Amino acid sequence: MNRRFMSVAAILAATSLLLPIANPALAAPGAAPLDAAPMPSLAPMVKRVSPAVVNIATRGTIKEQAQRNPLMEDPFFRRFFETPPDSQPRERQFQSAGSGVIIDAKNGYIVTNYHVIENASEITVTLLDNRSFTAKVLGTDEGSDLALVQAHQPNLVAMAISDSSQLEVGDYVVAIGNPFGLQHTVTAGIVSALGRSGINPDGYEDFVQTDASINPGNSGGALVNLRGELVGINSAILSRSGGNIGIGFAISANMVRGVTDQLIKYGAVKRGVLGINIFNVTPDIAKEYGLTEVSGALVAGVAQGSAAEKAGVKTGDIVTAIDGHVVKDAAELRRTIGMLRVGDKVEVSMLRDGKTRSVTALVAERSETEAGAAGGIHKTLEGAELVDAAGGGVTVKSVQEGSPAALAGLRANDLIVGIGRTPIANLKAFRDAAKDASLLLLNVRRGSQVLLIPIR
Repeated sequence: MNRRFMSVAAILAATSLLLPIANPALAAPGAAPLDAAPMPSLAPMVKRVSPAVVNIATRGTIKEQAQRNPLMEDPFFRRFFETPPDSQPRERQFQSAGSGVIIDAKNGYIVTNYHVIENASEITVTLLDNRSFTAKVLGTDEGSDLALVQAHQPNLVAMAISDSSQLEVGDYVVAIGNPFGLQHTVTAGIVSALGRSGINPDGYEDFVQTDASINPGNSGGALVNLRGELVGINSAILSRSGGNIGIGFAISANMVRGVTDQLIKYGAVKRGVLGINIFNVTPDIAKEYGLTEVSGALVAGVAQGSAAEKAGVKTGDIVTAIDGHVVKDAAELRRTIGMLRVGDKVEVSMLRDGKTRSVTALVAERSETEAGAAGGIHKTLEGAELVDAAGGGVTVKSVQEGSPAALAGLRANDLIVGIGRTPIANLKAFRDAAKDASLLLLNVRRGSQVLLIPIR
């Protein structure tokens, strides 16, 4: 019993040597007291960069379309109904708030999300020191959800933009913004994933995923590394309740830099195209082509006279890299080309008949046809390549897998012959008939079938 007691006492004595000395008077001679020891803290970095993060308040007017009977969209049925008095668009005043980041103090350039300033007629910027002033929009890009506003003011503080390609999963990051109107809130976390896409099928996406708390009002705010450099613009969250669940997304700093450079120069983003229709490489496609990895983008079609055709790209090629950067899927290829400037030369690496090939293509300007006549007609038709049919109507030449057009129910080789009971002779007639319509009731011939496909 005594031996057991002595053993426990020895353990306690040894453990006490590892514990901090509570009384500074008992510390070894010459040792610094505990309260003088430096504590690890993000405070110095946060104090340095916080003045570059601003609150953005907007006011504006939006038009809301009253709910209508779907039959009202069909000219045949419309004549049987009287136009209801509330069918005209109604205007509604709105106010909203978000965040922004000063990226150029001299010129007063502030980057934020497109959805923060969308439809705004008045933009008010408030700094950390409570100075408030109005700002004007220099340019917007809905595809990347970025906007650039300008406010010439003295003593602004800008934030440096990092090279987000050097970011790694596990790096510590800090989100700074104005969630729920709580000014300059700081949250911390890590980079959870890189290169996320698919949040907005219509957009050009390169998201940094983080578990740093991001909530409504954080949109347009900064995601920074521990050096105080901008690694992303907070843009979206994945949530069932509208609040943070640890899955937030920030637009990568490299995309921010590319978009803002064009907004400063042109006031808009001039996206380039190669002129190819692409699909993801699936396991079945990889097996068919003898690939060891399920990655890359399969070329399903090459537009006549396009940059890709001139460079020698052919249907059936699998694009594996652009300028040496590996292409994982069709979305990454679309994003990479879409962020290049018109006139840029790019090296396209691809596989053809099991052999690696490389060609140089000159990025072309997006024409009306290449931009996708479908996209110009209706967002829900994005991803469908439409062409005039020889015998009248519009042929769906191809539909990109997972695109809005595919989700709407369109398939390759569908023949669109009308909207409701209005016949469609060609692509121009299709566009004219669909103009300002909230519902497209497509009359589609698919083989021997005749289908009605509603497109909202």
